[in-house]
Amino acid sequence: MYSRRHPYLFFFLVAAALAAVTTLGLSGLLMIGGDRADFDFGEKVGVVEVTGIIVDAHDTIDQIKQLREEESVKAIVVRINSPGGAVAPSQEIYREIRKTVPVKKVVASMGAVAASGGYYIAAAADGIIASPGTITGSIGVIMAYTNYRALLDKIGLVPVVVKSGAYKDTGSPVRAMTAAEKELLEGLTAKIHNQFVQDIVDGRQMDPEKVAKLADGRIYTGEESKTLGLIDRLGNIEDAIEWAGRMGGIEGKVPAIYMGADEFSLLDYLLGTSLKAYLVRLLKGELAAEAMYRPEAY
Repeated sequence: MYSRRHPYLFFFLVAAALAAVTTLGLSGLLMIGGDRADFDFGEKVGVVEVTGIIVDAHDTIDQIKQLREEESVKAIVVRINSPGGAVAPSQEIYREIRKTVPVKKVVASMGAVAASGGYYIAAAADGIIASPGTITGSIGVIMAYTNYRALLDKIGLVPVVVKSGAYKDTGSPVRAMTAAEKELLEGLTAKIHNQFVQDIVDGRQMDPEKVAKLADGRIYTGEESKTLGLIDRLGNIEDAIEWAGRMGGIEGKVPAIYMGADEFSLLDYLLGTSLKAYLVRLLKGELAAEAMYRPEAY
């Protein structure tokens, strides 16, 4: 009945509904297909992007592993734009790259910043390329937290802690740190720092004394880093892809496939997954060792 009274409007509504269904269907197919469909066409270089503060290694490791096992991918570029982050995830990614190097060539490409944990990751690759103005280095470990003792005193709150050992609440934000606790944390930081230095020595095949001298926490430009032997070449992401492709045996034009996240989150889009997780941890007042460039810390 409605279609007879308003034939044009009815036709318009049906057409709009069909268009919406078609669009949703195509979008679903594209989401299901993801990046995997690109693997079907010729030899290429796979690009894994490490962006923001490093707090978790799971996605990056999965992407590196997928590219390592894909026959059409002849080399891998790890694009790093990160000030670093937690130590353990940086070590996990470093380890995965070292496992990949005997199988496929890996090039680390540095963006605006690839410092501390960002450099830790890069050191595992066959070669490192950066722009002259890239901020890198910051080789070192930092442990920092905020103490709320004075604030609690002002508002009249008295924390009560029951613990099983003298060091169980080391780094507590509600009381002053003891000399023994400070000594303990300094020793822990030194041990992790030595791990950092040794991994650079192993990954870059550099002299241990030279690395130890450079690893005082200072930052370097990409240009300085090349002179110091911390990186190999100056160039951009396209230069990195070209370099990796040639090392992987690709002749002619070097195509690239960029690995990406499969799921979309509005919060992740606005903040970035790593920054979101870091802010949550920061608000909880957790104490953790970090390999991160933090110019605001002191």
